Amino acid sequence: MKRLENKVAVITGGAGSIGKITAQLFLDEGAKVMLVDLSEDSLKKTVEELNSEQVQHCVADVSKAVDVRHYIDKTVKLFGKIDIFFNNAGIEGAVKPIVDYPEDIFDKVIAVNVKGMWLGNKYALPQMNDGGSIILTSSVAGILGSANMSAYIISKHAGVGIMRSAAIEAATRKIRVNSVNPSPVNNRMMRSIEEGVSSGNAADIQKEFEAIIPLKRYAEPEEIAKLVLFLASDDSQFITGTTQIIDGGLSAQ
Repeated sequence: MKRLENKVAVITGGAGSIGKITAQLFLDEGAKVMLVDLSEDSLKKTVEELNSEQVQHCVADVSKAVDVRHYIDKTVKLFGKIDIFFNNAGIEGAVKPIVDYPEDIFDKVIAVNVKGMWLGNKYALPQMNDGGSIILTSSVAGILGSANMSAYIISKHAGVGIMRSAAIEAATRKIRVNSVNPSPVNNRMMRSIEEGVSSGNAADIQKEFEAIIPLKRYAEPEEIAKLVLFLASDDSQFITGTTQIIDGGLSAQ
């Protein structure tokens, strides 16, 4: 029997690299999947690439309650239930010191990365089956500090707080809640951050970042997705309220 046979999963940030690869793993393990993202074109392209009758999509702004209720309701209408919620959507914001950080960008990062995660839990939990699993995407930025990324750092610390509160509240229903906390991942977001650190020198910045990671490289999206699959499956039945750090040793220093 497949690890997610007859399970229904919701994945926000579903058109991004981690969301898409996680969706493929979930589908391979027998799940039905609802992909949620802000861009309809990106979602349609992702659904086409996944090429499965077991995947649906919903356009939503995760920072707006009406949109969150919509993607939850649509999932239940189409699939009848929710067993797994991968609360994954997030944005990086700007790369600037606090004194120069644009307030509008700060507000947007907090809206997506904090309010979006909180709203996702708020509306998913009542519709989830007992014994289900919620996985939130945080970051090593959720346990460490860093210069010039204050909004992102704040938001990822807050995500850990949301996870811990939800884990305690959901425990009576045997719903597990955990976060994944990656180091830099080899994807679009890191290309944006590298460019923000030094415009036109992204490749050099990547080398500098990789040099401070004990395993000397970024994580690959597939590696994060495999950890999410473990947390979504019954293999992790006694794991809840944890920050699952996957960082090549970065936070051990």
